[in-house]
This record gives sequence, C-alpha cells and structure tokens, in this order.
Amino acid sequence: MNIFEEYKNKILTIIKKAEKDKLLVLPENLNGVNVDSTPPNIDFDLSTNVSMVLSKSNNKSPNIIAETIIDLLKRQDTQIEEITFAKPGFINIRFNKDYWNNFANKLISISHKYGSSNKDKKKYLIEFVSANPTGPLHVGHCRGAILGDVISNILKFNNNTVEKEYYVNDYGNQISHFNYSVYLRIREKLYNENFPSDNPDLYPGDYLIDIASNIIKNNKNINFESFKDIENHLKKLSINESLKLIKKNLIDLGINHDNFVSETNIVNDKEVEKVVEKLKKSNHVYTGKINAPEGEDKKNWTERDQLLFRSTDFGDDKDRALQKSDLTWTYFASDVAYHNTKINRNFDKLINILGADHAGYIKRISSVVEAISGEKNKLSCKVSQLVKLIKDGKPFKMSKRKGDYITVEDLLKQVGKDATRFIMLSRSNEVELDFDFSKVKEKSKDNPLYYVQYCYTRISSVFRNCNLNINDDLKIKDQNYNYQKDELKILKKLSEWPRCIETASNKLEPHRIPVYLYELSSEFHSYWNKGKDDLDKRFISKDKKISGDKLVFLKIISNTIKLGMTILGVNTPEKM
Repeated sequence: MNIFEEYKNKILTIIKKAEKDKLLVLPENLNGVNVDSTPPNIDFDLSTNVSMVLSKSNNKSPNIIAETIIDLLKRQDTQIEEITFAKPGFINIRFNKDYWNNFANKLISISHKYGSSNKDKKKYLIEFVSANPTGPLHVGHCRGAILGDVISNILKFNNNTVEKEYYVNDYGNQISHFNYSVYLRIREKLYNENFPSDNPDLYPGDYLIDIASNIIKNNKNINFESFKDIENHLKKLSINESLKLIKKNLIDLGINHDNFVSETNIVNDKEVEKVVEKLKKSNHVYTGKINAPEGEDKKNWTERDQLLFRSTDFGDDKDRALQKSDLTWTYFASDVAYHNTKINRNFDKLINILGADHAGYIKRISSVVEAISGEKNKLSCKVSQLVKLIKDGKPFKMSKRKGDYITVEDLLKQVGKDATRFIMLSRSNEVELDFDFSKVKEKSKDNPLYYVQYCYTRISSVFRNCNLNINDDLKIKDQNYNYQKDELKILKKLSEWPRCIETASNKLEPHRIPVYLYELSSEFHSYWNKGKDDLDKRFISKDKKISGDKLVFLKIISNTIKLGMTILGVNTPEKM
C-alpha cells in the first residue's frame, strides 16, 4: 500500500480518460508525472506535478491545465477535502478524515509487509567486507559490513532474491607474511623464541598468539622445526583460524554471509587464464607498456611489456595490467576472474561494497564487468567512508591489544550491536561518520537509537497496562474513527514509509530508514507529551481501558517501527 503510487495511477487513469474526451492532449511519455509528499511547511498530504508535465503538449500554462485536472479529481474522488494549485505547476491535495480512517484500517491488515513491493523482482549478488584474512575485523570494516547487510535486508524485504558473498583474499604476499608471522608465534610458544616485532613485513597483533595456540593444540602431529616443510599446510590452517575470528566478528554484528569464495581456488582452478582468453577473443586485452603508478619515483620505474586490459574503452583513465613481465598475474587479474564467476552465475544485479581506500578501484572493475558480459551486466559500487571515534569531543582510542587498529570486538564491548548498527547507518555512506560514544550512551533525543527504541517502549507500556500483548494481531473490524489533527500528522508520516523503502532500495541508501524512524518517533513523542496536559490526548482511561481508534493508531506506529528496526537488524525492546 503506497498512497503516492496509488494516487499517481489514479491521476494517470483520469488524464487518459480526459484525452479520449478531448479535454487534454497527452505527451508520448508520461514518466515525468510524479506524486510526492509535501514539505512540512505546506499543510497538504500530497502534491503532483502533472499540470506542469502536460503544459507543453497542450500549449497552455500549468495553472490552466490544473483547473481541468482539479475539476476532474473533485468529481471522482469524494475523499478529497481540499485541492489547490501552487506555482510554478503543482496541484496540492488534502484528504478528509474518512481517507485516513480507511488508511489506518488497511494498514492494520498488512502491517507486517507494509512498504514492500513485488514489482520488478531481481536476483542480486552483493559482495561486502572481503577483508584480507589476516586478523579480526576493525572499525573501518564495520561500517561497510553493516551497509552491505542492510542493503541485502532491504532488497529481500522487496521480495528480491539476494546472495551475500565474502571474497577471501587468501593469495599473494600479504598472506605469505601473515603465515610466517603465525609460524614465528608458534616458535615463540613452543621454543620461547622472541617474536621480531620490529619487522615491518610481519603482523604484530596479539591475536596471532591465540591463532598459534589453536594450531598447536589441534595439530599435535605437525613438526614445526622447518617452515618450508609445512608452509603450504600451515597457510591453510592460519587462514582457517583467521576466518573463524572474522566470522565471529560478523555474527556478533548480526551478519551471516551465504558464500565465502577463495581467491586461491580461483587461481588454482585456472579461472584467470579462462577469463583472459575470453577477453582476448573480444579484443579487450593487448601487450603494451604503462606509465609509472601515481606516487612512484619515475627514476626507479622501468617501462616493460605487460598484458593490459583496455579499461580506457569503458571510461577509465588508463589501461590496467593483468599480467606482469615475469608472467605472474596481478591482483587485478584475480579480481577479474572472480567477477567473471559472478557473471557466469546469472545474477541480474551485481553490487560491491568497498572501503574508502578502494574508491579508486571502482572504474576499472566496473569496466571489466561490462567487457566480460558484453555490456549486458553493470556493477553497482557503494563506498563506505571512514569512521571517526569520538568521546567528549575528542578522538577516542580503545585498547589496541589485537593489533595496530581498533577491532569490531572492542567496539561491540563498548556500545553493543544495536548502537553499532544503528549509528553506522545514521548518515549516508558517502560521507565520513563521527561515532560519538558519549551520545550513544545518552538517554535523550540526541541519541537517535534511544529515541526510536523509547518510542516502541512507550507504546508497549500502553498495551501492557491494558493487559494486551503488543505482538498480537489486532482483530478489529473496519470502524469509523475520527482522528484529530495531531494524529493525522502522524498518519501522514506513516504513509511515507513505502516511499522511504522504495528510495532506499532503488538508490541503495539504507541511511534513509533510521532517518525516517527518528522522524516518526519524534512526531510520536511530541504527541505523547501533549497528553500530560490534555486528557483527550492520553491513550489510557482511568479504568485502564483504551479506545479502538487509539489502539489501532498505536499498533500501526509500533508495527512500522518494528518493521524498520528489523530491516536494520536492531532490537525493539518492550521495556527499557
């Protein structure tokens, strides 16, 4: 139930009938017709630009076109209380109380799926986190992880098929350095050898001690005297232990991936060779020279022939190396092969969530997806910007026992899963986020999580005091309720929820949901506080009873809040 979409369809039906009756001339394309909510300072329920869209085809000013449309709407819609024209070309509509009464009754019956859509369903693959398996996740990974998870939840809520994937970068020099670091920790444990913490190639974090201990405990048959003899086997064990840490971090955040895809398996299965041959056949690769990378001293750079992908054909600033002069594959080549496997699995949409440090990588990987798929597939990329931890107005440093960064585990111990997820989503992923520990722990309007949860708690208390269960479905027949101005304001806000979901889904912008929930909660708290002075605005009578209209009113608010919080992966406590 989307009142904006429903009313747009009504307007389109009316103007198409008007064309048949020779009252209007319609343009070939009506895609420009919109129906939206009005700004807060305009006391109407919705607004449409239809008169502006039809102005040119009719060779008349928008206000003249509006007169015709307003007359037609008045005749055909008895639930309109007031309808006016506003410059430069908008028709503003306010519905009567009957409309909002019907709206509330309908909302009760569909509340658990309110805002979801069945149109244009697709199969999505969303890749996110994909941190190197060299240790636990840090705060920088946390925001992207939550972003990817909630985008998945939104798409699923709209009845799409979604697979969540983690690409395990378990191939290359960083893994070799990690593996040797684990080995040295094992030697430290078994033979009391000092770990060379001053070696910049090694991983110094104390978490490696736990990894080493687990490997020793579970592999008593391994002789750790020679690194070369056990290097490959130890690598598998080290990566497995590191992935256990990562998966635990993700579970603690409320995140479960469907697939973990290994880069090593991609390489060993000759997927790189396969995709390179595919690109050669389509003339998307060639042997050539590239300039020194940005920041590289040109004096130390030797131009050499390399196998290059024609990334510039797809708008990139330069072509990209797939194979080095020594015939080894680049990291990019493995990534190309991985994305080829995505395409081969026949998803309709591919989405990547990238960290801020990978923003420059978007164009080249998007280019290669277009090339491999013959421009049939497009890759959507969302960048998760940096998070700054703040406490009392100053940068906040927590324990760094686990390495040279602040871990997800550290963060969760400080504020918990709910606060972490909600606050990480409270701003657009495209801007840096200040995560203020002081605000997160406040019980005030300045803490958006508390404010939304407290709204649900207040409503729960009303049900509890009336010996009702907020989680039970209401079995109420359609009734004629007379909602007042303050209540109508909240009902109008509730009507905007499907549009919020629609925009969040289409633009992959989950921050719109916590923003909406905060606004809805604010409207409710304002109304609740009026009940302190106005008995008519109180929900419970002296004899612990609640009227049917108030019950329906509270139920649809609480259902929408719970629905939104569930999508965010955040709890709605009945008591606080």
